Amino acid sequence: MTITKFVIPEIIFGMNSIHQAGEACKRLGATKALVVSDSGVANAGWLDIVIQSCQAAKLSYTTFIETTTNPKDSETEAGSKHFLTHGCDAVIGVGGGSALDSAKGIALLSSNKGKIRDYEGIDKIHTPLPPMVMVMTTAGSGSEVSQFSVIVDSDREKKMIIISKSLVPDIAIIDPNTLTTKEAELTAATGMDVLTHAIESYVSIASTPLTDVQAKNALSLVSRFLRPSVASKRNIEAKEAMAMASLQAGLAFSNAILGAAHAISHSIGGKYLLPHGEINAILLPHVMEFNRMAVPRRFREMADIMGIDTRTLTDTEAGIEAIKFVKELSQDIGAPSTLTEVGITREMVDVIGMTALEDACMITNPRDMSLTQINDLLLKAL
Repeated sequence: MTITKFVIPEIIFGMNSIHQAGEACKRLGATKALVVSDSGVANAGWLDIVIQSCQAAKLSYTTFIETTTNPKDSETEAGSKHFLTHGCDAVIGVGGGSALDSAKGIALLSSNKGKIRDYEGIDKIHTPLPPMVMVMTTAGSGSEVSQFSVIVDSDREKKMIIISKSLVPDIAIIDPNTLTTKEAELTAATGMDVLTHAIESYVSIASTPLTDVQAKNALSLVSRFLRPSVASKRNIEAKEAMAMASLQAGLAFSNAILGAAHAISHSIGGKYLLPHGEINAILLPHVMEFNRMAVPRRFREMADIMGIDTRTLTDTEAGIEAIKFVKELSQDIGAPSTLTEVGITREMVDVIGMTALEDACMITNPRDMSLTQINDLLLKAL
């Protein structure tokens, strides 16, 4: 049997688990935490709850809420200076993928020298990071459990992919209650990110039985609960299901990595700073169509999980139905369906393709992809 590894943090999942953030951090030996978040999370009230949990645990803290969508190198560098200046010894990230990726970048720079770009790539971190507790407030990125941090290099207008088991948080807190303050548009975009994580990790050339079980359950949950989650903030069953889907898809892709949809999405997001989930929603059906011939059996299995009756279908037909299902789901929740809708033009295609070809996620895509094929896919997606 092939030897596999599966990295995972301690996980606390459940309604109102956000109140455990301070005590969780203190259990790791922290005396003063840097709480990293953003203005949206602060305005929704979730940052205050984490601060109150620190106070209840008698854990000293300071805050850094300068994180923006598609976190930038300058923000992680400013955050690490704040960490060191205030004598912090732990990081608590509170928010969606941007806030948590920024929190990881801040933790990285607080204990390692140089610039954040020095750590772009795989396994370039050599000094241990301070303890990290990540509180996820969107059903989306999976950053609370992953060994990824995605940070924009402002000079190169590129999303840097940093991959290291050092970036796996010590404790991940997933409270489905935090999803009840999200607007439908954000719920849709982050949900499509979860779907992309599940599908790309399932067909990844680095998938294993350990990642497959997570990816398949995430796919099943998204297929059944993303629509009702977008439809109503008050549907607690749907919120709990999507929170679990996000968690399990995160565990899957953290260990199996991703594929071409994310490679191209990173390229677009780094240069044009567009919402990551929306770009994935547009690209996913096109990448699935490209990859279908490489792993037809897996596409059939995904169709089964989606609830499609494949008994009279060939593998090819089942794969086509799976792609149709994704398109219909995306349309139902109001996600954009073309790159033109989000401002991408024909003139931008060549630049996007070149950067995507170099992305680490392209390595585990199940079908080899040339620059010409990336550009052709982008043109179809316009």
